[in-house]
Amino acid sequence: MHPTDFTLRGAIEALNEGIISSVELTQAHLDAIAALNPRLNAYVTVTGERALEQARASDARRREGVAGPLEGVPLAIKDLFCTAGTLTTAGSRILASFTPPYESTVSANLLRDGAVFLGKANLDEFAMGSSNTTSAFGPVENPWSRANDPDTRLVPGGSSGGSAAAVAARLALGATATDTGGSIRQPAALCGVAGMKPTYGRCSRFGIVAFASSLDQAGPLARTVEDCAILLRSMAGYDPKDSTSADIPVPDFAAACARGVKGLRIGVPKEYRLDGMPAEIEALWQQGLAWLREQGAETVEISLPHTKYALPTYYIVAPAEASSNLARYDGVRFGLRVTEPGSDLRDLYERTRATGFGTEVRRRILIGTYVLSAGYYDAYYLKAQKIRALIKRDFDQAFGKVDAIVTPATPSAAFGMDEKQDDPVKMYLNDVFTVTANLAGLPGIAVPAGLDAQGLPLGLQVIGKSFDEETVFAVGAAIEQAANFTALPRLRAGA
Repeated sequence: MHPTDFTLRGAIEALNEGIISSVELTQAHLDAIAALNPRLNAYVTVTGERALEQARASDARRREGVAGPLEGVPLAIKDLFCTAGTLTTAGSRILASFTPPYESTVSANLLRDGAVFLGKANLDEFAMGSSNTTSAFGPVENPWSRANDPDTRLVPGGSSGGSAAAVAARLALGATATDTGGSIRQPAALCGVAGMKPTYGRCSRFGIVAFASSLDQAGPLARTVEDCAILLRSMAGYDPKDSTSADIPVPDFAAACARGVKGLRIGVPKEYRLDGMPAEIEALWQQGLAWLREQGAETVEISLPHTKYALPTYYIVAPAEASSNLARYDGVRFGLRVTEPGSDLRDLYERTRATGFGTEVRRRILIGTYVLSAGYYDAYYLKAQKIRALIKRDFDQAFGKVDAIVTPATPSAAFGMDEKQDDPVKMYLNDVFTVTANLAGLPGIAVPAGLDAQGLPLGLQVIGKSFDEETVFAVGAAIEQAANFTALPRLRAGA
């Protein structure tokens, strides 16, 4: 068995039993990164020397009998999480030289529990995108390829495409990610891995470069549902530095994976049957529901009537908050500064932001500024917030009848890098199944459940009640067990 083939749970057990050391495990992943990252571009920054230092310290702690829950486990950190002393770019030219003096709470929690950081994973610029093609440091390639067209480079999904590709290609045992409108679940589905977006407030947002503050939430990407559960327990927890952090206990999510689904009522929202949805997506959805019924769950049709307004609502609320959050990048305090002799402050702002921000970020800033402007605030932003409240109410009413909801994760398998780039609206439609959970602040997981006709992974999504990640993990694990997804991408370590 190649060291990179361990699941995260399997690696922890192998480390505990002395089968492998953290240094050996970390070096194997660094070797894999050196071999494949030039092709995949999953990492923006590789911190090899620091990772080996952390691994040696981890092995020493284990010998002393003080191993943490993630002791010696090599992870990728999405380059949206501030890491003290390590470059943090948010995938943007405007932060290309930013090295934060502090650690995000989520990454600090992982270090506290013994994790080893391999480097910073690539992402769509400021997490704005569904394909990981908007990064200032180049696109990320999905390690999967079409059976009849192996030369076409496919997107890994976004914005956490670097994290998902790294896990799928065996360049990390797990990864941190963030989800604003589906940016954990969508790349997980397109790369054939598991990805969990917890309830808003479950993980601290302190030290995460902000996109849309009322929607952003950190979560894990990993090879299995249980691996995600293990990571989330370390990532989560109350943080007084984040005013939206929930002061509630963090349960043993991994234990919930073994609960089973007998007696659970699973909601099937009729509004998620979209016109033109591929037959194989519908077939996989029905298969997933059948698997759950076979394990003792009951499926119930439900209605989420305001779902049809979710995408336009999201693409008003998110750009509005982005416009506000990104106003801080002005060339004065930190980050890129572009100026000319004799230029005034306005010229400094304009040159810096025009040079530092990419096309998609500029587009969303303009949309956000427009919907917040005088004369349009009530017509667009205020109305979107009212519809957001109705979307949340739909879920509240549905969860009075069911324990969890199961839907497709994406409307298609991974697509080619050049296939949707000229149409922003088509790109935005990739989030059609995922944005509702963000607007309502609910937990959701994507689980690989099958392959399309071209041999590409397809995923199912489980959405749960607020702060009921345990049920989400239980249903996700039941789908995973039944699906027995063992297919592997063409490009991976140890292949």
